[in-house]
Amino acid sequence: MSVGAIRKVLVANRGEIAVRVLRTCAELGIGTVAVYSSADADSAAVRMADQAFRIGPGPAKRSYLHIPAIIEAARATGADAIHPGYGFLSENPDFAEVCEAEGFVFVGAPATVMADLGDKSTARTLMAAAGLPLLPGSRDPLDSADAAAALADDIGYPVIIKAVAGGGGRGMRVVRESGDFAATWRETRANAAAVFGDDRLYVERYLDSARHVEVQILADHHGTVLHLGARDCSLQRRHQKLVEESPAPGLSDEVRDAICAAAVRGAAAVGYVGAGTFEFLLDPLGRFYFMEVNCRLQVEHPVTEMVTGTDLVAEQLRIAAGLPLTLSPDVLTPRGVAIECRVNAEDPTREFAPAPGT
Repeated sequence: MSVGAIRKVLVANRGEIAVRVLRTCAELGIGTVAVYSSADADSAAVRMADQAFRIGPGPAKRSYLHIPAIIEAARATGADAIHPGYGFLSENPDFAEVCEAEGFVFVGAPATVMADLGDKSTARTLMAAAGLPLLPGSRDPLDSADAAAALADDIGYPVIIKAVAGGGGRGMRVVRESGDFAATWRETRANAAAVFGDDRLYVERYLDSARHVEVQILADHHGTVLHLGARDCSLQRRHQKLVEESPAPGLSDEVRDAICAAAVRGAAAVGYVGAGTFEFLLDPLGRFYFMEVNCRLQVEHPVTEMVTGTDLVAEQLRIAAGLPLTLSPDVLTPRGVAIECRVNAEDPTREFAPAPGT
């Protein structure tokens, strides 16, 4: 069987998300290919897929992040499409572009859109043009610590310094007093260069008691954009989400409708295609502000699926195949509540640094 022109999908990932995508493909009757590193030869994804292809040794840079190996696997196995899952290459516009150039359907956002929204400075500018509210701060990257400090004084403390290329809760630091700004700026810039290979930074107002609310959207190649409601992920540790709840509790109908409409408007303005998440901060007065866009399926997507009865991976595949969305807003009215909890293993002997262990 197939979905549109897609008959076989290669899943360019491992672990839970690989199994998740493989399961939906099996339900749709689509052939599957699992790629794996030497360390994952006995994984559930390898056992579950119709075919499995080794792409390299254990280190991710030589396997799951090695684009030529993944393309070769797709060629060798006769795959039509490549699903990146989340993490690894899922938000890499170069990977999306290579997939398309080599004749494979990339199950995700267009490369140009991904590049624009992956740059937080560009994303802020685009969303402001679309009428989404932003926190006070810089639209463009700031060239010097002095210019950034002057802006911080103008905005008023506390402020947050963010890496333009940051994501996943990394590349950001809060500054509460002007005397700490210069040192924090230097530390954040050095960290951004080391982690992301891009030391550009910007500054915006920091909200101490803000809620973190995100909106799941789907957009097809025919200009239709739908939202699937809002999730709350305010309970975090080190900017990493710990608890995700759908629907977002305690929002008035007016705020919920406005924040979801803003996400749809922002997606339509940039020609978004695929599944994506628009993230917002919500202050105690109910005012919301655009923060960023995740151009991929998120770890937290199942809570939206459970309350809307929608298989987001199936919708991703249909969209990638060029089929129009057939979902109705009436069908997407949430029923019940779903909560997901993330368990993070940490090492207390190293200041509780993340440590997955054995």
